[in-house]
Amino acid sequence: MLPSIEQRLAVELAAKPVQVAAAIALLDEGATVPFISRYRKEATGGLDDIQLRLLEERLRYLRELEDRRAAVIASIEEQNKMTPALLDAITHAEDKTRLEDLYLPYKQKRRTKAQIAVEAGLTELADALLADPTLNPEEEAAKYLKPAFTVDGIDNPGVVDTKAALDGARQILMERFAEDATLLQALREYLTEHGIVESKVVEGKQDAGEKFADYFDYSETIATIPSHRALALFRGRREEMLNVNLRLDTEEEKPKWDAPHNPCEGRIASRFGISNQGRAADKWLADTVRWTWRVKTFMHLETELMTNLREKAEVEAINVFALNLKALLLAAPAGPRATMGLDPGLRTGVKVAVVDATGKVVDTATVYPHQPRNDWEGTLHTLSQLAEKHKVALISIGNGTASRETDKLALDLIKLRPELKLTKIVVSEAGASVYSASEFASRELPDMDVSIRGAVSIARRLQDPLAELVKIDPKSIGVGQYQHDVGQTQLARSLDAVVEDCVNAVGVDVNTASAPLLARVSGLNNSVAQSIVSYRDMKGMFASRADLRAVPRLGDKTFEQAAGFLRVMVSDNPLDASAVHPESYPLVEKILADIKKDVKSVIGDERLLKSLNPAKYADEKFGVPTITDILKELEKPGRDPRPEFTTATFKDGVEEIRDLRPDMILEGVVTNVAAFGAFVDIGVHQDGLVHISALSNTFVKDPHTVVKAGQVVKVKVLEVDEKRKRIALTMRLSDSAPVAGSKPEQRGDRNDSKRLSQHQNQQGRQAESGSSAMAAAFAKLKG
Repeated sequence: MLPSIEQRLAVELAAKPVQVAAAIALLDEGATVPFISRYRKEATGGLDDIQLRLLEERLRYLRELEDRRAAVIASIEEQNKMTPALLDAITHAEDKTRLEDLYLPYKQKRRTKAQIAVEAGLTELADALLADPTLNPEEEAAKYLKPAFTVDGIDNPGVVDTKAALDGARQILMERFAEDATLLQALREYLTEHGIVESKVVEGKQDAGEKFADYFDYSETIATIPSHRALALFRGRREEMLNVNLRLDTEEEKPKWDAPHNPCEGRIASRFGISNQGRAADKWLADTVRWTWRVKTFMHLETELMTNLREKAEVEAINVFALNLKALLLAAPAGPRATMGLDPGLRTGVKVAVVDATGKVVDTATVYPHQPRNDWEGTLHTLSQLAEKHKVALISIGNGTASRETDKLALDLIKLRPELKLTKIVVSEAGASVYSASEFASRELPDMDVSIRGAVSIARRLQDPLAELVKIDPKSIGVGQYQHDVGQTQLARSLDAVVEDCVNAVGVDVNTASAPLLARVSGLNNSVAQSIVSYRDMKGMFASRADLRAVPRLGDKTFEQAAGFLRVMVSDNPLDASAVHPESYPLVEKILADIKKDVKSVIGDERLLKSLNPAKYADEKFGVPTITDILKELEKPGRDPRPEFTTATFKDGVEEIRDLRPDMILEGVVTNVAAFGAFVDIGVHQDGLVHISALSNTFVKDPHTVVKAGQVVKVKVLEVDEKRKRIALTMRLSDSAPVAGSKPEQRGDRNDSKRLSQHQNQQGRQAESGSSAMAAAFAKLKG
């Protein structure tokens, strides 16, 4: 008997069935992953959020499998074709592929040539020639000739001659061979192991498809193609620049009729006892095998395996996007300090927005320090007045067009007014233009020009990246790999999960959070989040978590899911500002009564809290895991899991790609991490690429284990191609730039670096649209 869903998931997660069953029950009740992983550890045996996300995804697949299994069984039984052996095989099918293989002969399909041949009475001829190859095909076929006829209103062409009879018998055998589930699986496994994906440029498309030049004459085993190369191939085919095919490694090209027999044809022949012994029907049967492979089975498997390759590549690309998004969302916040946001621009000017410590907009302006007006002094005067008036502490500069020129402007301002103690930071402005034109931005900043809204977003994302970036569709943040080439539903589901996990890991101040931020809290949705904001606007700040119960549409179940992640920073009960769930407040009171102290004196007393034995306070409702979490939380209530705020310092005098020199050591910020390496902003308007082989002195399988988006790193310049806008970097600072005229050491797949750099040059800079400076470098990744 096939293991139950709980048993299968338990094996996959290396967990106990009872843990999995409890997690499934909670998910089915509407509990969220953050809530289960944080507040239901006793029930799940401590399954973490990563395990629970995998469980959630696999549970969806396995339930779909069971639904499909039931539908297949019902369909075959309705046809009165079910046998005990077939039912057993279907019941034990472990995945959708095996299930569909078994269902293939019974699947309702359009009237095939084989079905027409069966209706013409040629099944007996097919069976006879297969069973006894000594029979003469022509002589046997002559016994089955008949004129055209009609059955149940369906015309049948009949069997007019021996050729038609043999063709019909062949169609019957071909369909039978091609629908044999055991054979299909064997051929699938062989083709997976020995299949070669090859691509050629479409004739006449060499110039138009130059960005796919690396794939004009390319081949690689299907089992080893990395996700980014697979997606590039599929994009090239979709844009009609590449012909992409699958062939066996024993063949020079896609199968031709006059090619010799291949191992797959041999497997088909062996499965049905066909061999060439010089008998009368042997050649006819051998040709039937060849037709089966080349017309039916290979075409079917090629479509399936190429689809699987694309789906696998999409999953990997989505995982890359999710990891990069998580790193950006959990980037260190600068904190509640008055900030001036500068959205750089040339002809249209630099947009300026000043926000106070709470993120409220207090002033705006547009200045024109760059070409063509070049009002440098006037701009410094304006910015100086704004900074002094609003006690600005930070200057947040978007990394788009004219970023370095604007960075120099900020530096001059700092030198001009040292007493203001200003600090400048260049931040990613990815998605700022999307936010500016969004419906939420128009409600949040209704009387503000769209172009100024971008500067507001740039300022706020320095104060708190998470709180600002949640206002933007995750797909628009621009840290994905081929994000427009992947399944958008799966991408959205994965990215939404990342945002949910990040928001709940940090926690949300219910008195300052925006509706988009609140909507990402466990148990809340857009409607309830807006209801909280409306209630807050009408009644004033929440004085306690208990006050949330008065919010319309926020019921008991929603409160249970959300309360632990919502913070009330000013409350009579200090626990309201912590991650301790209100349902655990009686437990805390029990502990306090035992040690004869009040909560205010206990909070932060690390020595005292570490001395307490969690097991002493455990009961049927609260186990040791929950009590341990509570004691840790009391040590540092509301602890922010994000790192300390740090900034990269771009090298003075290095503002354009032409300023770079080999062997320069620079500081930069990781802007994107792909399967083949990391992109680093070093302040020259063009991100450099650290290939995976140059990330570390040790072997790196996954770049995400070494770097993450937003990380400040030191890099050395290896190569600069100003014309093509290529910058090759290394994080192995002992590396030396190649000597002019020599070939650089090749480690890993340098073609990846070349391909991305070529595309960077082709895409060029995106003009003053508020879009990210990363956009050009990542155009190929984002589609």
